[in-house]
Amino acid sequence: MRRSPLLDRPDAAANPAGDLDAAVPARYEDPLREQNALSSGRAATALARDVVAVTGPDRLSWLNTLSSQELTRLTPGDGGAEALLLDAQGRITHALACVDDGEVLWLVTEAGRGAALAEFLESMRFMLRVEVAEREDVAVLAALGEGAVALEEAGRAAGAHLATWRDPWPGVVEGGTSYDVDVEGTHPGAGYRATWVLVRADAAGEVAQAFLAGTDQADGAASGGAGAAPGVPGRSLAGSLAWEALRVEAGRPRWGREADARTIPHELDWLRTAVHLHKGCYPGQETVARTLNLGRPPRRLTVLQLDGFTGQLPVPGAGVYLGERVVGTVTSVVRHVDYGPMALALLRRGVPADAPLTVEVTEADAADANAEEVGTAAAGAAGAEPIAVSRVDAAQELLVSPEGRAQASPAERPGAGLRGLPLRRDR
Repeated sequence: MRRSPLLDRPDAAANPAGDLDAAVPARYEDPLREQNALSSGRAATALARDVVAVTGPDRLSWLNTLSSQELTRLTPGDGGAEALLLDAQGRITHALACVDDGEVLWLVTEAGRGAALAEFLESMRFMLRVEVAEREDVAVLAALGEGAVALEEAGRAAGAHLATWRDPWPGVVEGGTSYDVDVEGTHPGAGYRATWVLVRADAAGEVAQAFLAGTDQADGAASGGAGAAPGVPGRSLAGSLAWEALRVEAGRPRWGREADARTIPHELDWLRTAVHLHKGCYPGQETVARTLNLGRPPRRLTVLQLDGFTGQLPVPGAGVYLGERVVGTVTSVVRHVDYGPMALALLRRGVPADAPLTVEVTEADAADANAEEVGTAAAGAAGAEPIAVSRVDAAQELLVSPEGRAQASPAERPGAGLRGLPLRRDR
């Protein structure tokens, strides 16, 4: 993606070079306050995402044969759908936010993945009536809750609105299922209502200004500083640090953070929103069905509440320990305004839910903890071998059950009733 024009704002602070979110602002002032503004629907943010456009009359039926989701039912204004592209072994290669406007199927993917996605789709086009193009002239802005309406209105006011995608997480969409069997309590993302608005990249700054200058229909007050009614906070912009903190709180997986070269959708509970279990064939479908019906995912995503008293934080890639045994890897690390240090981690499925865990902190991580802000990207000198200096305590908040079964999994393994029966030979 191209560098966001919001980085040119005088109050914008950049993410570190090489960070997944380097193309968008990390923060404007205080990322903790920005989290509150996002949560209340009074802030918008720029997301580091690539966009690919697919046109032509066969676009929906064609991508439907390649992806994990049923896409033929997409219609303009329906909020779109989420889909995954898998390899033959069922491992996730691309995660897509899909929205169709009647002429263009917009595919939003991870930052830096647009070219690879377009190249793959082009190789699968064959003789079908579709055209594929990476669109660096499109930017993605986002808001939570009621902020989505204001952001859409701002896009239209600036004449830059292209499409709107409504994140289905953490609901279970038609044809999906969840891996929360025996997980007690409400899902941590129950209140997470995210909306992505696609706009012309050259007008992203105008859209942001229109959002800031708009009228809040909830209280009728003009937002933004002097125009706000006394005691009523106005609209603001938020950086990637604030957005990521709320994403982690919601247990929402992100391909560029949580997926590695061997991740299958079940491990991240992505069958909730991105997989249709009853659609036609697609690459990787056999692994999806087999794991659901016959096996258990080898790993599971969990939220970790980290001990913040030491002032030390790990970074993605840090090992998670049960005693002296490594049982997982941290994928995202944030500071939450209410809950303090938090992380997402991929653990071995069988790690007990109440097990006392620790997370490794390296020398570079400890230095970062004393910096002004701690983001979600690993730091330290390039090529330097990290040196473990300590560990921080971590407690799990379950997303995927250690039981390893989905709500749609059969009660017992198919064919289990045949075990132990004598073989019959017909003469």
